[in-house]
Amino acid sequence: MRSLFPHAIKPALADDGFELMNDTSVFEILDGRYDSGLVLLADHATNIVPERYDRLGLPESAFIRHIAYDIGIEALTRSLARRLGVPAVMSRFSRLLIDPNRGEDDPTIIMRISDGAIIPGNHPITAAEWQHRIETYHRPYHQAVSEVIGRISKASGKAPLVLSLHSYTPAWKGVPRPWHAAVLWDTDARAVRPLIDQLEAGGDILVGDNEPYDGALKGDTMYRHCMMAGIPHALLEVRQDLIGHDEGVDAWADRLAPIFARLNADPMLHEYQVHASRTGPYPAGPITP
Repeated sequence: MRSLFPHAIKPALADDGFELMNDTSVFEILDGRYDSGLVLLADHATNIVPERYDRLGLPESAFIRHIAYDIGIEALTRSLARRLGVPAVMSRFSRLLIDPNRGEDDPTIIMRISDGAIIPGNHPITAAEWQHRIETYHRPYHQAVSEVIGRISKASGKAPLVLSLHSYTPAWKGVPRPWHAAVLWDTDARAVRPLIDQLEAGGDILVGDNEPYDGALKGDTMYRHCMMAGIPHALLEVRQDLIGHDEGVDAWADRLAPIFARLNADPMLHEYQVHASRTGPYPAGPITP
């Protein structure tokens, strides 16, 4: 599938295989049928950092961990977009650089410590560098998401259905997480309830409802692009050990593709309807893309 925007540049490979990135390739858009009404998002698709950041002072081993990206999600997103014939937007920078699934005013948008790992390139950090990362990486990604959602709405003549894909670790601080997948949400349950029901229908997996994380996060991707606009949506997390290899990706794409297609065929999931957020009142104006 061709990319629609010039920011979708294939990164070069360093001698050790670590991906390098120039400052313009901050997102990738997978083309698809915009009149389908469905778009997939992958906020944490890759572990890439620009060469000039020297891996933020971390060893290469840090970038194969969940702290750097959502393991398995890039491959799963590509597979689902291809099977469903729908567009997708994926980030092309590590969340260690800046987290696109945080609001611009969230202090955790640039992490100094993540799961016990100190990130030297993020502490200390100047106000100018902080703003540079917002303007160079965070905002262009969200602008791409906004443009794709707008294009889908125009082509389909209805509200798009937005499904965001993430993964999580099988254990946290030594405690196993029993869920095979989880659906995170705030108060708009229109896509959430049928998604959970269909995931559980096979009887072979345990699905977390706002576990292991709570989906109400002010300023995050679903908040700014869906909750504020009244767009039906859901955030699906898959446990990373289940999709950390090709066989797992194929199995979960087989599982999810028909579920996503059925959700997308429901006309109730293509209506604009604003729901109040558990995080509090919405800002008076739109969030700057």
